[in-house]
Amino acid sequence: MTPGARVSAAIEVLDSYLSGTPVEQALTGWARNHRFAGSKDRAAIRDHVFDAVRRLLSSQALGGGTDGRATMIGLLRGQGRDPSELFTAEGHAPSQLSQDELASTDDMDRAQRLDCPDWLLPLFDESLGQKADKVLDSLRQRAPVFVRVNLARSSREDAANMLAEDGIVSRPSDLALMALDILENPRKIKVSRAFLNGYVEMQDAASQAVIEALDIQPGMRVLDYCAGGGGKALAMAALGAEVTAHDLSWDRMKDIPSRAERAGVSIKRVRESELNKLPPFDLVLADAPCSGSGAWRRAPHGKWLLTPEKLVQIQSAQKDILRKIPAYLTQEGVLAYATCSVLQCENGDQVQGFLGESHDFHLISERQFTPLDGGDGFYLSQLKRG
Repeated sequence: MTPGARVSAAIEVLDSYLSGTPVEQALTGWARNHRFAGSKDRAAIRDHVFDAVRRLLSSQALGGGTDGRATMIGLLRGQGRDPSELFTAEGHAPSQLSQDELASTDDMDRAQRLDCPDWLLPLFDESLGQKADKVLDSLRQRAPVFVRVNLARSSREDAANMLAEDGIVSRPSDLALMALDILENPRKIKVSRAFLNGYVEMQDAASQAVIEALDIQPGMRVLDYCAGGGGKALAMAALGAEVTAHDLSWDRMKDIPSRAERAGVSIKRVRESELNKLPPFDLVLADAPCSGSGAWRRAPHGKWLLTPEKLVQIQSAQKDILRKIPAYLTQEGVLAYATCSVLQCENGDQVQGFLGESHDFHLISERQFTPLDGGDGFYLSQLKRG
């Protein structure tokens, strides 16, 4: 496919997305109906689409409309490219720009310029102060790609060398001791020898830094209460912890056994009804459901799906989790609360609310990561009794 044809395809996918189809479903549907497209074509189309979703408001403002065509015109302008070079009507390229489309504007309000729903701007200001605009701007960019080196199998240097043998260039990350920042060929990772043999796992560097902050010791009994796909559970198991994984959705944990086998570690999965039958844990980690605001570079559709009502529901779920998990903790154990959010209402406010209700706990540490640190936005607090 030509560059112009890829733009036409992106417009088609964006029209589907903007009509209400989830972005991944829209991409899959397009690929299913256009099997002639090669892997490089699909990757380029995906990049266009996700760039557009990250920058939806500014792209539509710069493109002068709200459909897929206007969004792509505005995206290209926002990237410093001349859309008329790709909108040529040649082959499968989009038709040439009309006189109205040729008239561009840079007149945007703050929400459009930062690609943020306007109702969220005060929450970012309250949470991040003078950093708010810089963080929001960073969330408009593509996310860096990191892997976590599996200490149960390799050193960071050996894993980097193994990746290099497959043409994957990396460098050590300053954010986490076992993190490698992938500089070239990130799409080769999942077919690389290092990944297939369990030497590395895909994991954001800030997510890795959260685990490093927990001071995991060999033999420590750990409950990952909101385990999801198991990334943090795998990282803790690689450090020698005896990890039990739980999630309200059993299906979200379906890949943990195969991932654990590849990594050479053991992780036990349990349902809610089984937790009360187990001995208490030395550490209970709740990486709670959240707005995902710290990871909107990776999942940009999340910020457009979030509403004030949904945020209230999320906060209610977070409170319920904090109230529930102390029952699974030893008297001397550590309760760790984490989110991939940068919003104070989901982070420090939740912890202070819990401490106001649970007077036998106190805060021992607290850390807020933002994309300005290099990885995703993450929050972590650790609490103990006494």
